[in-house]
Amino acid sequence: METEQKQSSFSRLKDLAQPYKGKYIASILLAIAGIAAGLVPYFAVTQIIINLVTGKRELSIYLMYSIVTAVGYIAKTVFSNWSTSLSHTATFLTLKSIRKKLISKLSKMPMGILLDTPSGQFKDTIVDRVESLETPLAHLLPEMTANILVPILMLAYLFILDWRMALVSLITLPIGMLFMMRIMKTYPKQYEGSVKTSKNMSNAVVEYVNGIEVIKAFNQSANSYRKYTDAVCRNADYFYKWMKSCQWPMAAYTAICPAVLITVLPVGFMFFSGGSIAVHELITIIILSLGIVGPILAASSFTDSLAMIGTVVEQITDILESPELLRPTKRVKLKNMSITLKNVSFSYHAEINKQALKNINLAILPGTVTALVGPSGSGKSTITKLIAGFWDVTKGEIELGGFNLETIPQYQLSEQIAYVSQDNYLFDDTIRENIRMGCKTATDEQVEKAAKDAGCDSFIRGLEQGYDTRVGGAGGHLSGGERQRIAIARAMLKNAPIVILDEATAYIDPENEAIIQKAVGKLVAGKTLIIIAHRLSTIINSDQIIVMKDGCVSAKGTHEELLYKSSIYQEMWQAHIGVKDGEAV
Repeated sequence: METEQKQSSFSRLKDLAQPYKGKYIASILLAIAGIAAGLVPYFAVTQIIINLVTGKRELSIYLMYSIVTAVGYIAKTVFSNWSTSLSHTATFLTLKSIRKKLISKLSKMPMGILLDTPSGQFKDTIVDRVESLETPLAHLLPEMTANILVPILMLAYLFILDWRMALVSLITLPIGMLFMMRIMKTYPKQYEGSVKTSKNMSNAVVEYVNGIEVIKAFNQSANSYRKYTDAVCRNADYFYKWMKSCQWPMAAYTAICPAVLITVLPVGFMFFSGGSIAVHELITIIILSLGIVGPILAASSFTDSLAMIGTVVEQITDILESPELLRPTKRVKLKNMSITLKNVSFSYHAEINKQALKNINLAILPGTVTALVGPSGSGKSTITKLIAGFWDVTKGEIELGGFNLETIPQYQLSEQIAYVSQDNYLFDDTIRENIRMGCKTATDEQVEKAAKDAGCDSFIRGLEQGYDTRVGGAGGHLSGGERQRIAIARAMLKNAPIVILDEATAYIDPENEAIIQKAVGKLVAGKTLIIIAHRLSTIINSDQIIVMKDGCVSAKGTHEELLYKSSIYQEMWQAHIGVKDGEAV
């Protein structure tokens, strides 16, 4: 079963590198030529020593073999560097391709899987684990192939000279390999464990960095955040114990394998003294035996790379083969922008007893305003995210313009919807480019007009670099209200016929609320608006208000109708009025 797993991993890796197969083959051939050229000096030195022993004094002979030695060295350098250049070019193109496939896959996966997976885990796979394939791809294929093939040819030559001495020259190799086998026996399992502990540490580090504001606010230190410190200590402890267990077998392996002269010299002199081997043959065998083990040791140094390939490729494959939102690629002709939810039920984790939505039936007409209200966790945001196509419904269907969402291409659905949430993400780029995300082809003038309409042009121009100011990671250089206004400008630039506002004014201060409300008014003019709001005074003029409770529609109607027939809405309104009165005091 383990063998099948390894074969499967190598097969998958081969498929990922398939577009650059030609470069890899050329790299292997050049590597073989380089190793072969590197052995030429051994033959040349052998001849020099034989000529010295036999008493030849002609300078031309030694000059010729010296030149051959230099040519062999130069050829080895040229071929090896050429091979390395080709293999690295192919490898980095392969790694680029793998990362692009992974990123593309993430955009197609349901949001539930993405939210349930710690961001540190994706970073660990896409950045670190993919990067770890550089050694096996760039070095293992050409160098290991060459380092194995060339010693085989040399051994064949030694067997031709004297089969006894050929066997003697190999004695230390299997003895040393016994110690390496001790390490390799548990290596795959140990490496898999190292990946897990490193992944846990990465997740803890990302969580710690993301929560640093809370940690500092409560005067905590890194040591007091147990999850972080425990993960770091476990990672260090794991690698320390693993490396310690490998220390003496590795030392024995590296000491014994190259010690070929321990066996070759005494046995060789014994055969020589017995007259069963000529002096020139003995010298040749002594010199060449020194050149056999080196390439074999170099090849064996890649065994750890071989062992970890299975784990890394499996991680990559897990992402590439994850479930995704299956959508067609051909556009459909939408009749209008009407939205209909028919008996929609949804569970984030397919747990029947923990449904986020239960049998939701809604009709949202084009050009109308629909507000979703209700307690936290009642399913308001879930409905908007299902409409936006972030997940597939568990049961029932959602239609847009008469078409089931699952029959509409994802890119076409995205074109119809501008989604503004309370936690809109800004990229670590300029304000201009963050707004331009709404329409990548927009001119600078169009970007700035959207900013003016969103009421953020004045504060942007007040910054030192204006629209070219970088917002920092996740927009961290801006206040919550400023980030929200930029997100609204981005949505305005998109100019989609359906606008979803999920607590879009949550971070807006009272002084700027009027500006934002005016901006939102421009954003949704003549469009279908779905809004989630806790400030009920902002949605009293909605065409319909949907009251949610425990994943179900508790009531729906206009503001006046709900005040009359919905006790939940009445309580929410009274609480809202009380807050407003309190604010006025």
